[in-house]
Amino acid sequence: MNMKPDNFEQRLQRQPMRQIPSEWRDDILDAAPRPSPLEPRPSWLSALLWPCPQAWAGLAAVWLLVLTFNFATKDKSETAVVQMPPASPQMIEALREQHRLLVELVGPGSREADRPKATVPAPRSERLAKWVMA
Repeated sequence: MNMKPDNFEQRLQRQPMRQIPSEWRDDILDAAPRPSPLEPRPSWLSALLWPCPQAWAGLAAVWLLVLTFNFATKDKSETAVVQMPPASPQMIEALREQHRLLVELVGPGSREADRPKATVPAPRSERLAKWVMA
């Protein structure tokens, strides 16, 4: 008997819906698997690690080795902070003298010449016009 899919669907729709016997309910529910509170539930972590758990375990082991090596080779000696003594008045006077001589040699206006001048950028169309006219 050759039946087209359309005919099958029409025939299925014409059939009356039968109710499941109520005595089957307990049997069905008893046969259904129930998660045990002791069993771990599937989580997003296991879904992430599922494609190749051995590779992830190997990667975790490598990281543990790296961290262990890092902590094992860490320099545990205390570093001493050397307190610099305050500059003596003679040293301060010598530095002031050097600064004064530098200003004499270079000149007082050199600081302003070294600073870059702030320019306000012109619109691009004006820059192009200046370039074309030059």
